[in-house]
This record gives sequence, C-alpha cells and structure tokens, in this order.
Amino acid sequence: MSIAPSTERGEVTIRHLSKSFTLNGRPLPVLRGLNLTIRPGESLAIVGASGSGKTTLLRVLAGLEEADAGEVLIDGRPVHGVGAERAVIFQEPRLLPWLTVLDNVAFGLETRGLGKEEARAHARRYTELVGLQPFENAYPRQLSGGMAQRVGIARALAVQPEILLLDEPLGALDAMTKIGMQQELARIWRDEDVTTILVTHDLEEAIYLADRILILPREKGGEPKFIDIDLPRPRDRTASAFVRQREELLALFGLH
Repeated sequence: MSIAPSTERGEVTIRHLSKSFTLNGRPLPVLRGLNLTIRPGESLAIVGASGSGKTTLLRVLAGLEEADAGEVLIDGRPVHGVGAERAVIFQEPRLLPWLTVLDNVAFGLETRGLGKEEARAHARRYTELVGLQPFENAYPRQLSGGMAQRVGIARALAVQPEILLLDEPLGALDAMTKIGMQQELARIWRDEDVTTILVTHDLEEAIYLADRILILPREKGGEPKFIDIDLPRPRDRTASAFVRQREELLALFGLH
C-alpha cells in the first residue's frame, strides 16, 4: 500500500446536484441544481439556516447519501459511495474506547492493509501534528472533549486523504477550546495542503478558516451565494477587515 501524499489532486466538481427527502408522503427538496467547483487545496465553508441542506451536501460528497440527480466528480472522475480519497470528521469523534490514542489513529491504516507496527509508526506523525504525542497511550475516557476531537482529526489525516470533510467538528466544544481548535485546524490545513470542506453554524469560524464561503439559501429554489474571504493568514479576529467581513456576513442573514 502506498501512502505517499498527493500535492496536485483534490478538485471537487458538483454538477446539477439535487436531493429531496419525503416528509408526510410529500417530497421535500433540500438541494436543487447545485453547481460548484472546489479547487485543490481550497478551504470551503458551507453555512446556511437549519434545513438548508448543509449536512446533506456534505454527506453526498462523503458518499453517505445518494443524490437524486446530478453528479460529483473528484479530479474529473465520477464518484459513487465512500472512497479512500475522502475522510470525514464528525461533531463527535467516535473513537474506539478499547484502543489507545495511537491505536485509534493507526486503525484506519490497518484496515487499509498496513501492518500493525508500520501503521503505528506512521500514526505517530499525526499524533505529534495535533499535539497529542504525550498522550499516545491514553484511552478515550481519559481525554477531554478537545483532545478527543484532535484524535479524530489525526485519524482522518493519517490516511492522507485528498479531501477532508468536516461536519461541525467543533460544535460541542466550549468557547476557549473551540478557538484553540480553530487555530489548530488552520495550521493543519496549511501544513497538510488538503482540500477542506467544512459545515458550520459559526459564521466567525467560517471566516477564520475558509478561503471561500458557500451560503445555502433558506428558501427552496433560492440561489446559493459565494463569498471570497480575502484576508491574510494567520487571521486576526480583531482586525478591522475581519470585523467588517463578519458584519457583512451577519447582514446577509438578517442578523445585523
């Protein structure tokens, strides 16, 4: 098995994507004719009101849901179902309680064919990347929420995906831990050069982490909006340009 990193791959193309669910016997459209290209190495945040289809879109990209119409392409190739080029980080890290931190991170590598010791050796790079090397032999029950989420991030990155899909991964954390984890995610995105697609309810988090924000409409049939975040990195939440961007985004949601 090769685990050499990819530097030029990770482009996602969404063409005429539609998805509906059934509610009380009637179709409920969630996504309608969405078109989008995500550049290799780009960080895209998806925001919108509850029910706008954020998580549904992420699940379609992850291969956990089938679209009704349209297609998803990765590096120009249509994809169906889950794939090794994508890794998902959920709000809950879903660690295996009987495995140590190191073995949780190595688990995905073992399932892809690496031997146990080779997988553990490779996993050590990622426990170090997320600052958990001193806790490699700890079990999930011994970790704080923020530390457990770091393990989930390390586990996803260890398989060296082209595309990292994050479904509100910091939503359950307290405010101070959340800010620290946002800084970690920004650093990891820079160091790993991975295409990142983040679903979040936190508008400030979207501005802090993203190159571009996709706003899904509340009204069915409404048009999605795209906002480029042209702010220098690392980003300063107190800078006037950051504050101005936050005010503009709040205004789009009618919150200012």
